Amino acid sequence: MDLTSGPIAKTLIIFALPTLASNVLQTLSGSVNSIWVGQFLGNSALAATANANIIMFLMFATFFGFGMAATVLIGQAIGRGDIDAARRAAGGAIGLAALFAVVIAIVGWFTSDAILRLLETPPEAFALAHDYLRVTFVAIPASMISVTLMMASRGAGDAVTPLRFMVLTVVIDIVLNPVLILGLGPVPRLGIAGSALATAIAGTISLIGMVIWFYAKDHPLRLRGRELAYLSPSWRELRFIIARGLPMGAQMLVISGAGLVMVGLVNREGLVTAAAYGATLQLWNYIQMPALAVGAAVSAMAAQNIGAQRWDRVATITNSGITINLAMTGVLIALLLLFDRAALALFLGSGSEAIEVSRHIQYIATWTFLPFGTTIVIIGTLRANGSVVPPLIILALSMFPIRFGIYHFAYPALGADAIWWSFPLSSLASLAMAWAVYRRGGWRRALPQPGTR
Repeated sequence: MDLTSGPIAKTLIIFALPTLASNVLQTLSGSVNSIWVGQFLGNSALAATANANIIMFLMFATFFGFGMAATVLIGQAIGRGDIDAARRAAGGAIGLAALFAVVIAIVGWFTSDAILRLLETPPEAFALAHDYLRVTFVAIPASMISVTLMMASRGAGDAVTPLRFMVLTVVIDIVLNPVLILGLGPVPRLGIAGSALATAIAGTISLIGMVIWFYAKDHPLRLRGRELAYLSPSWRELRFIIARGLPMGAQMLVISGAGLVMVGLVNREGLVTAAAYGATLQLWNYIQMPALAVGAAVSAMAAQNIGAQRWDRVATITNSGITINLAMTGVLIALLLLFDRAALALFLGSGSEAIEVSRHIQYIATWTFLPFGTTIVIIGTLRANGSVVPPLIILALSMFPIRFGIYHFAYPALGADAIWWSFPLSSLASLAMAWAVYRRGGWRRALPQPGTR
């Protein structure tokens, strides 16, 4: 899809919608899995998956920056019409993802218990979290390569192919979950490990299908013949991806690291609060989806326009992204607050005491995602031209000294509410800093390109 011409707002919406749909489906799959786990296995199992899932987010966040660095290169290469450079970037990212994922899977398998102890996982959820986490680590290679392919495809302006295979993944995952959890038919009962295994099987099948599709449709990023050598990037290309990718990956590590600390703080409040927070996170996944989809679309669209030297369109792309995101996120927040009790009952059961705790969290913190989404869009624009260090500094300051400073000083007076208030206040701080960097304009300097082979 050509993102360098046509009406900006309309093009941005058309490009963002498949990404948003993919995010909806991915989150729906996780929510349905949580419903199965919560209804069939109880609050302890739900708390176990919440602890394991934040670890998985941390693992993917570690690699996220390298994939995004390649995506920026792909977008700018497509914008200036250099398909070979786009393929080099895609191949390098996929090869790096495969190597990284195998290492993470092996290390994670043997360190699962230590990680869960570090998180202060409640004793009643520890064994369940261990089983779930180990199976999930086995699935990381297929999942990480699949995510990298989807990111690369969006960088090239194709958001539809990732959507197709997200549909396939979700359908398989939702169907297999109850079968493997409960042991329906000839399948043995696997409990919480069955939920993780269903996700692993679905992701592997989807990856195989996506690779076949790339070649069957002669996708612009497919590799043939000598191009397969791009899967092993030259040192110059690898150095470029790492130099740009490390700060972007560190951004996600900051977010996920803060999430890990938050889980530890919440776990100190007991099992009911931990289960309530786990259910709240499931609903928040939906609230943040417009920001993530629009932010990704803004980044890809801005990258192509920068590659084509269409700087006249970049500011309008950013402003349109902010407006679209605020409208979509605002509607979702209103709907969630109107129907929160029914939504929470899906995860916790209608009689759970955790429902009221979760509703209390929602009222305090859900509006966080308005400033959060605006920050994500602005960072997407900065990232499109390789400006990666300022966003890292902004997130590090807002997530740690500001967020945990608020918690530390407010906890004696507010108790657990200090955790929930730290979300919106730190998000406002990050927005103020991101806007200041965007307006200053230093990020507009040209992005240096890696050398060719």
